[in-house]
Amino acid sequence: MVPDKKIVEDVSGWLRLYDDGSVDRTWTGPPEVKFMADSVPPHDQYIDGVATRDVIADPNSGLRLRIYLPEKTPEEETAKLPLLLHFHGGGFCISQADWFLYYAFYTRFARQARAIIVSVYLRRAPEHRLPAAADDAFSALLWLSSQAKSCTEPWLEGADFNRVFLIGDSSGGNLVQETAVRAGKEDLRPLRVAGAIPIQPGFVRPERSRSEMEQPETPFLTLEMLDKFIALALPVGSTKEHPMTCPMGPAAPPLEELKLPPMLLCLADKDMLLETEMEFYEAVKKANKEIEIVMSCGMSHIFYLNKIAVDSDPATAAQTEAFLAGVIEFIRKH
Repeated sequence: MVPDKKIVEDVSGWLRLYDDGSVDRTWTGPPEVKFMADSVPPHDQYIDGVATRDVIADPNSGLRLRIYLPEKTPEEETAKLPLLLHFHGGGFCISQADWFLYYAFYTRFARQARAIIVSVYLRRAPEHRLPAAADDAFSALLWLSSQAKSCTEPWLEGADFNRVFLIGDSSGGNLVQETAVRAGKEDLRPLRVAGAIPIQPGFVRPERSRSEMEQPETPFLTLEMLDKFIALALPVGSTKEHPMTCPMGPAAPPLEELKLPPMLLCLADKDMLLETEMEFYEAVKKANKEIEIVMSCGMSHIFYLNKIAVDSDPATAAQTEAFLAGVIEFIRKH
């Protein structure tokens, strides 16, 4: 008789790790929010002006991408649309590119920004610790570079490979920075990384920041999630000072020496990560790199992905619209 496996880690309703190494990501929190983590199947037809499809970028590794294609207006028929490469959040441990909360936001984003969005299905920890997700993110960029040379994906034929933007939320924002660093060391032509848009990135340091201690927890970010997900995601033996979680820290390569694209750092003033995100901003500025901020007032971590709040709370709706407008303005400038 096989003994029952035991839970060795349980994280805020999102994830349970068992002593045999298996992981259960069934949502066990309030059932009324479960729909946001439901998978949305792709659809080739335009729904509310956007079609989606999943493609295999690398048959060997199984790297998969979701493409959001906005329906072109008559005036756009011959126009090339900017291309956004998106990395989902989830503390490197949970969430998928096809989750409803991403689908709801990024279909809207593709439609309003008039941009093609490619979202990466990232490998997740603890089964695949970092740098697995970062390798997937960069592999997706290399695939786009190969498409820029010879386009075999019909849904990318209308993409402007000279205006590729890296965008990611929470831990996906960490991957924006890491992918930008790697891209700066490569010749990706004819693809050009025109900008980087980390949205409330999961930048931390070993010592607790004031905002971590003072800002309220939400279902999307608790101190337990912050600490446990990072511990499960980082290479064994690493601390929060790892370059992927603390790119402004002493263990990271000096920012002055990096080739980085223009950056738009998107923040929320009630985010418990705000202080460390601002430390990153100051370090990038001090390194004489191009960076600007869009601040969402009165909002907490990844507020704009919470469709319940966006639909029911006028303040969240207004701040989501303003945040989107700021990102779209940055894309148009570059």
